[in-house]
Amino acid sequence: MEQYFLYNSRLGIPLPDLKENWDGYDIDTQHAILLHWEKIRGSIPDRIAELEININVKQAQLSDESNFIRSCELNSEIAELASIINDLWLWYRTHQDITSDKLHQ
Repeated sequence: MEQYFLYNSRLGIPLPDLKENWDGYDIDTQHAILLHWEKIRGSIPDRIAELEININVKQAQLSDESNFIRSCELNSEIAELASIINDLWLWYRTHQDITSDKLHQ
């Protein structure tokens, strides 16, 4: 299944990387891809929880930081982690209906 997915280092999960139109795949391949995606999709909340822990650590560091430049760096790191979480939620929610519909056909 790895041939249909590409690891996204920013998000920390593999994302679909289909080389042809969805209808170009036979039904067994479609189901296999969807089942694999469902497993990946199921891991997204755990990935988000990991990132939230990192945000909490950085926020604690920020509350004790007196160096302005380091404070700016921490704020930037927190914003990037929040952006990643947002993107993960989009992947989780956007493809939820597609996956559910296709798996139950």
